[in-house]
Amino acid sequence: MLFSKLIEVNEEINELYKNEEEGYTVALIGNPNVGKSTVFNTLTGMKQHTGNWPGKTVSLASGTYVFQNKNNEMIDLPGTYSLLAHSKEEEVTRNYICFEKCDVCLVVCDATCLERNMNLVLQTMEITNRVVLCLNLMDEAERKEIHIDEKKLEKLLGVDVVKMSARNHIGFEELKQAIAHTVRIQRFHTHEIVTYEPHLEAALKKIEAALCDESINKRFYALKLLDPQVDKEDYYHQLNGDREKVRIAVGEAIEELEEQGIYEHYEELIVKELSKKAKDIVDKCIMFNNAHYYERDLKIDRIVTHKIYGVLIMIALLSVIFWITISGANIPSQILSDAFGTMEGVLSNFLHTIKVSDWLHDILVLGVYKTTGWVVAVMLPPMAIFFPLFTLLEDFGYLPRIAFNLDGYFQKAKACGKQALTMCMGFGCNAVGVSGCRIIDSPRERLLAILTNNFVPCNGRFPTLIAIISMFFTGMFLAPWNGIVSTLILTSVILLGIWLTFRVSSLLSRTLLKGVPSSFTLELPPYRKPQFGKVIVRSVFDRTLFVLGRAISVAVPAGAFIWLLANVQIQDVTLLAHISSFLDPFAQLLGLDGVILLAFILGFPANEIVVPIMIMAYMSNGYMIEFENLMELKELLLANGWTWVTAVCTMLFSLIHWPCATTCLTIRKETGSWKWTILSILIPTVIGCIVCAFVAATSRLLFL
Repeated sequence: MLFSKLIEVNEEINELYKNEEEGYTVALIGNPNVGKSTVFNTLTGMKQHTGNWPGKTVSLASGTYVFQNKNNEMIDLPGTYSLLAHSKEEEVTRNYICFEKCDVCLVVCDATCLERNMNLVLQTMEITNRVVLCLNLMDEAERKEIHIDEKKLEKLLGVDVVKMSARNHIGFEELKQAIAHTVRIQRFHTHEIVTYEPHLEAALKKIEAALCDESINKRFYALKLLDPQVDKEDYYHQLNGDREKVRIAVGEAIEELEEQGIYEHYEELIVKELSKKAKDIVDKCIMFNNAHYYERDLKIDRIVTHKIYGVLIMIALLSVIFWITISGANIPSQILSDAFGTMEGVLSNFLHTIKVSDWLHDILVLGVYKTTGWVVAVMLPPMAIFFPLFTLLEDFGYLPRIAFNLDGYFQKAKACGKQALTMCMGFGCNAVGVSGCRIIDSPRERLLAILTNNFVPCNGRFPTLIAIISMFFTGMFLAPWNGIVSTLILTSVILLGIWLTFRVSSLLSRTLLKGVPSSFTLELPPYRKPQFGKVIVRSVFDRTLFVLGRAISVAVPAGAFIWLLANVQIQDVTLLAHISSFLDPFAQLLGLDGVILLAFILGFPANEIVVPIMIMAYMSNGYMIEFENLMELKELLLANGWTWVTAVCTMLFSLIHWPCATTCLTIRKETGSWKWTILSILIPTVIGCIVCAFVAATSRLLFL
């Protein structure tokens, strides 16, 4: 018996050295906002977006780093607070650690709030014996006079502990050495990490006794096989040995817990004991030399999360961001427009030089090039201003406070408070907001967030809204006040969209998606000084250019198609005119006209091209033209029957209509269903038609 055991140990040691020669795999996990992605980026040299709210990393990223002449692979797993809950991020992280090859599990913690992070450390240790604990943000901990005895912490946990400050590039060599040390000398836990309530502990022991597979962590498997919300077949499938015996033991254990009346509180019992153990460990290892270090954050939070002041501050900040965006985008937009105008002549001369046919020249220059140029000139400057400002709020730690402020409103609508975060993402791009809905655990609440994200205007709709506001509602004010009035009106329109989000979420929760709102844990991270350089780079490359690239990719074919509609004639009338005339009777009911409605339909690929299509149709010249200023455009619109009612209804329809093509494809991908994709188109469109028809009818009754 002893001899066979020695053989097993020797084979295991040989396997460890074999892994070391080939390089090893490191799984990187941690709570959101602890600098996990910064550790990953610095070690591997790859660039991974780091967000200051939960759940920004929703897929696996991998990279390699070299240590002792070996290429070691690092897997950046989604940020998560727990391995017990059931969001996609938590499932991805848990399943990778459980079922994939992983030599070391590196858990990154925030040294300023170690007790909160310790729950994840303990859960990870219940899965695997090979854990390295990284205490990041030690610079902040020292500034707040928090002293951590890492040697005592190592002794209590039985794992290597490394202090570091990732953003200051401190501690990386020590981290690499700790990872290599853990690979060479596996630390075996001789006792359970946490001892649970007696009845629950007895149930776990019963299942552990039935598990004959020596290659697994029996305590972890017992915990998961008891979990009411886990698909047990996934875990049975991974087992070697008598699976039926395990099934019987699990059934008996669950029955005994139900008799005791504690099975329905299973997760609460687990969390309670984990939290108790975490507090016990932290109390022995940490000394707070300044017990009031967090008072500044608390003072700020008393104001920014206040029931009244918090919402007012949120609206004020939103208004300031829009004012800066509106005021700052005009000059660069004009510069870009002039540059595209100059390049148009160069491109036209080049095509004539190489003897391109007139029809191909026109479709390329007057169709594709002009449409793409308009999209870039109109869309790039606002995004280049809006995204960095938004990212600064994210980096500062304010966005989770927005979710906190709006949580009560979403709870009343029977939705999840995390929807506030996905709604914020929608301001930049609704497709990004839809993708961000993965952070919501409940499938019902995730669908609510997806179906209502379009009520928040994306960056592509801002130019249309801003242009109409500037032409029809701010002309009577002096120049210094125009920007402020435009901002107030734009903010009011956006608040209407947010209000509709609440109302439609509430309606869907009582009809198609019945259910009760779930609770969630939202971290309010400490306020931090934003890293301006990284913010600019991140917002430009990860957001601005990404969204702009997608807009251009749909603007190019759309430009060619629109040119064809504007130039192909039937009985001396263009297809564009035929279609707009057909749509006109219905559009008039909505306070619009056929050209406006057709512009929105043809703007399905990209909202930015709605105004250029209107101009092309009204001018009947077969291609897009540009105006020196908005007053010239206003004269064109007035000459074609526009009134202030038309302007209001166009703004409302711009706010409340179908999502763009990119967003629809994203919804299809996220839901895996054409049913929900079609509903996401119908819901805002029907509501938009009803709202516009009501406004138009009311104005006719009052002002006839």
